[in-house]
Amino acid sequence: MDYSQFLDRKLHNTADCGFDPVWMPGFLFGFQSELVQWATRLGRSAIFADCGMGKTPMQLVWAENVCRKTGGNVLIVTPLAVGHQTVKEGAKFGIECHRSQSGAVGGRITVTNYERLHLFNSDDFVGVVADESSILKNFDGVRRGMVTDFMRKRPYRLLCTATAAPNDYVELGTSAEALGVMGHMDMLTRFFRNMQNTIAPVRRWTAQQTGWAPLTAGGGRGVWRFKRHAERPFWRWICSWARALRRPSDLGFDDDGFILPDLVERETLVTNTEPPPGELFARPAVGLQEEREELRRTLRQRCEMVAEKVDHDRPAVVWCHLNPEGDLLEKLIPGSVQVSGSDSDEKKEESFLAFSAGDVRVLITKPKIGAFGLNWQHCSHMTFFPSHSYEQYYQGVRRCWRFGQTLPVVVDIITTEGGIGVLENLQRKSAQADRMFSELVVHMNDELRFKHQSNYEAKERLPAWL
Repeated sequence: MDYSQFLDRKLHNTADCGFDPVWMPGFLFGFQSELVQWATRLGRSAIFADCGMGKTPMQLVWAENVCRKTGGNVLIVTPLAVGHQTVKEGAKFGIECHRSQSGAVGGRITVTNYERLHLFNSDDFVGVVADESSILKNFDGVRRGMVTDFMRKRPYRLLCTATAAPNDYVELGTSAEALGVMGHMDMLTRFFRNMQNTIAPVRRWTAQQTGWAPLTAGGGRGVWRFKRHAERPFWRWICSWARALRRPSDLGFDDDGFILPDLVERETLVTNTEPPPGELFARPAVGLQEEREELRRTLRQRCEMVAEKVDHDRPAVVWCHLNPEGDLLEKLIPGSVQVSGSDSDEKKEESFLAFSAGDVRVLITKPKIGAFGLNWQHCSHMTFFPSHSYEQYYQGVRRCWRFGQTLPVVVDIITTEGGIGVLENLQRKSAQADRMFSELVVHMNDELRFKHQSNYEAKERLPAWL
């Protein structure tokens, strides 16, 4: 490979390639149809729609339009076990798509999971859909780099997720980079000011009175914040390639049929009675290290509390974070099945599908394994050991609490005295995510009104002396 070829591999295909849709089916709701038309005309875009808003039928219709227009193939990449769900949805709506795990093209629309993406040749596809694209937010991640490189030369690209950037604005830069709109570091230097005069990326933010103030990875003082003039231009730039909504009314449509049932969050505090090694009395944990030690010392107490909460007559999802938690919960809860990281991809998919079909009553797994993309509206109860990851909690809850759910969803949060700070951190991150979505929706609507009002029909008249 010579140097020019090396540079070419680093360049995105940034040519405008959008087109008017050639096929719009009648099964889409009004807001879904508008989003698909917008994404098709743009060519490379992101749909940040909440769980249950129909991202799967939207991305299938988008892919079908690309196939019909170009005569090429489209690859849809999903989390594990969501591929089966996507193919099933395609059959439901009459859109032919096939699942492939070997790297072979399965048809005009091929569906695979992220774990198998490295087996495929990007030159076989003109378009790529990244379902649950929030995995791109980890800008140091190997998988983020792999997905971005795969999409780099594809003229048609679509990102779909409900949690585009659950913790901070910086995470939106990875989505922009995957679409070829702007590089992640270019976004930072254009809209943000670095308080330490470096361009080192940061991964954690905290809210202060002045708005969003980031922390370094080690928890130091603020690093990135908006330039004085740049906040509004930033949101308008986001709206040029992304659309966000949590309900149809965000786009001016009726919310009928998209009203969620109640969400009941019940907190149960487990008291730690085992003192740390070398101490006489148990005391609440302070700091991350002590929190982790307290979780291990209270493992049996917390798991026994979960077993008490789980109803033996109805489905339930039990979320855990540690392998010993999952192993003990499986022993304590009759009729439960655990999906662990050591299971093969085939076994994980088999267990998820069995739970979705009602063949398994209680599913035990970690949010990082099963909290993305799956539809479990048949279940209305779950238990959760909270962590500092707001995205894992939000996505885990939304597997059941989503449009199509007919019953109130009960979430039993089991924590310890040292975990109270974790809950407060989750509440802070929830407020940050709500603010980001609200900003996106407000500026998106402003941008749409601005564009609508800028369509002047009167012709300009030049003075006679020109």
